[in-house]
Amino acid sequence: MPTWLKPSLNWLLVFVPISAGMEYFTGDAKPHTWIFICSCLAVIPLAGWMGKATEHLAEKTGEGIGGLLNATFGNAAEMIIALMALHAGKYEIVKASLTGSIIGNILLVLGASCLAGGLRFKKLTFNAVGARTQSTMMTLAAIGLIAPMAYHFLAPHVDLRREQDLSMEVSIVLLITYAASLFFSLHTHKNLFAGEAAEASRVEASGAHLAVSHASWSLGKSIGVLVGATVLVAWVSEFLVGSVEHAAHALGMTDVFVGVIVVAIIGNAAEHSTAILVAMKNRMDLSLSIAIGSSLQIALFVAPVLVLASYALGPQAQGPMNLVFTPAEVLAVVVSVAICGQIAGDGESNWLEGVQLLMVYVILGIVFFFLPEAAQTHEAIPGH
Repeated sequence: MPTWLKPSLNWLLVFVPISAGMEYFTGDAKPHTWIFICSCLAVIPLAGWMGKATEHLAEKTGEGIGGLLNATFGNAAEMIIALMALHAGKYEIVKASLTGSIIGNILLVLGASCLAGGLRFKKLTFNAVGARTQSTMMTLAAIGLIAPMAYHFLAPHVDLRREQDLSMEVSIVLLITYAASLFFSLHTHKNLFAGEAAEASRVEASGAHLAVSHASWSLGKSIGVLVGATVLVAWVSEFLVGSVEHAAHALGMTDVFVGVIVVAIIGNAAEHSTAILVAMKNRMDLSLSIAIGSSLQIALFVAPVLVLASYALGPQAQGPMNLVFTPAEVLAVVVSVAICGQIAGDGESNWLEGVQLLMVYVILGIVFFFLPEAAQTHEAIPGH
């Protein structure tokens, strides 16, 4: 069978011109639901190409810088979507997508990885010390989300500018912590995060994003593909963000449910497949690093960067975005971090633990689906 006929995420690239055509050539009666669906499908292969280009670029820059590039661009697709929503002033969707990425990685991705790997191997093993370190970092990240919300409830009548200052300062602390965690995992204690044949696995896993050759790319090609895919993701994300509210209502879903579940899954789709494929080869160190590491990137890097970016990109009438998430979002993160710590603490997993993680994700998804829209917005929090 010719290579171009084999199943591939590249087939979904056809939805890039389709979504653009519906956005620009349908006049005032835009089919928002179809624009949203096609935009979501278009982001999946583009995110895969971004991941592939980043991996090849990392090979050219050395281990330390390569690790930083992977950390920076690992969640680039969802960060671009969030930036577009941020610019449009849709802060609830931004926060919902952040919540969805965090719980999606440590429940859905890790759960699917444990299940898929556990069905092939009776016991999956990984470095318990490294896993506990990442779990502790996730607990710290959860505290970073709890503190602003707790302050909001404990001091509901305080000037909102002080609350915003609190969010900005907590964001800076989270960024410093993220930098320290990179130095720890990439330099001083990198042995804790390098499982058997981890480097070979990393290169092999990068190919799991797309069905393309593993041959190394040149520096120019890597940068060109990364820039091109980033521009296209930003372009398509405009369509996605512009249609999300109309599509959510047409499909009988709230904006926050779409952000927590749908947009988060779409933005991480290529990365999800990588974690599952390496788990099926009994390489749980790498799978765990992808799943928990991606959540850490979102909580400790992407979220605070978006708060700081909102000072420049957010609508002036609304002011900058803060870190005050809704109680439902914070509860979802705390529950996810708690069960993840239980699963990752002993250095081994099996298919049943994968099912348990997936069931928690399903339960939280059901809660967000049935939660009234008023309870999912920040206007419902006293003081807003």
